Amino acid sequence: MRPISTARPTAASRSNRAARRAATGLAAVATVGLLAACGTTADAAESGDSNDTDTAAAESTDPLVVGVFLPGSISDTGFMQSAHLGVERAQETHGDAIDVTYVEEVAASDYEQVLVRFASESDLVISVGGQTDADVRAVAPQFPDVTFVEIGGPSDAEPLDNLAYYDPEQAEAEYLSGAVAALSSESGSIGFIGGVELPAIVNASGAFANGAEAAVPGTEVVTAQFLGDFNDPAKAKQAAAANFSVGVDVIGQIVNLGKTGIEQAAQDADASMIGGPIPGECADPYVGFVRTDIGTEVEYAIDSVLDGSWEAAQVPFGLTTDREGTEFVLCTDDAETAASLAEIEESVASGSVEPY
Repeated sequence: MRPISTARPTAASRSNRAARRAATGLAAVATVGLLAACGTTADAAESGDSNDTDTAAAESTDPLVVGVFLPGSISDTGFMQSAHLGVERAQETHGDAIDVTYVEEVAASDYEQVLVRFASESDLVISVGGQTDADVRAVAPQFPDVTFVEIGGPSDAEPLDNLAYYDPEQAEAEYLSGAVAALSSESGSIGFIGGVELPAIVNASGAFANGAEAAVPGTEVVTAQFLGDFNDPAKAKQAAAANFSVGVDVIGQIVNLGKTGIEQAAQDADASMIGGPIPGECADPYVGFVRTDIGTEVEYAIDSVLDGSWEAAQVPFGLTTDREGTEFVLCTDDAETAASLAEIEESVASGSVEPY
């Protein structure tokens, strides 16, 4: 994978884009019922009466205009909410140096439309979720002076000149999840439920099974189920209930709003589950939480454009890098389980094992 260094947008390009934004207006996105705005809009460009020195000074203060595309809900207790928390932290950190807008809960048929709108008005577009990949790759070449970052896209995708991929390395986290599920299981049978059957989610399900085998050899891992949707509690509950009916007593998952369905099924079956990516309260039915901080990647994208270090590359996050964002929160004080998890986590962080 060849890294291609790309300079951050210049003050002049930001000023030109601010003028376009003034002309087109962010209200155009709002008219399709999709825009949720954060921050302030850019000031109008200086009139032609200013001398060159004054104009350069004005341009240098133009904020970095950022559009964040969240196809799901910012209250999903999942990847979208985690990303939105990163947006909020970035705003607190950078203040007037950035101007951020975001959209949430977008239908798949509208992905390209929203990305085009963002690209026409932004210096940096951040798209969260591999389900947006085809549309991001279609739109990015149309806007060569705009920087794009896709979080959670295919780990083997070739970056474009203006498109980087940030990989949360979900497989690493799910390797730990499988280990804890196996260590917590009394029946010796565990399961995994994913949302959309994307490559990253499929790989994570394999890592879940491998982590279980590493922790407790011989653990039965039933065939992973993929719901076709990250946000359907009814489908998730049905899938979880089917798992529990065949002897599974701990379920790992990568869904968003669908977690409430798995939780209900686990409570009905007196069984357990692994939560995440945002840790919650350590209470039944949870035996632990995967923490995958997508917000860290949003912040990294903004920081790298601001400081000029952004490059068009596959950028991994997770246990095997020095970038924060992944950990496992264990909901037990059992010393043996904690020691086993620590040993397995170290094996992943050191690179001595491949999660899948």
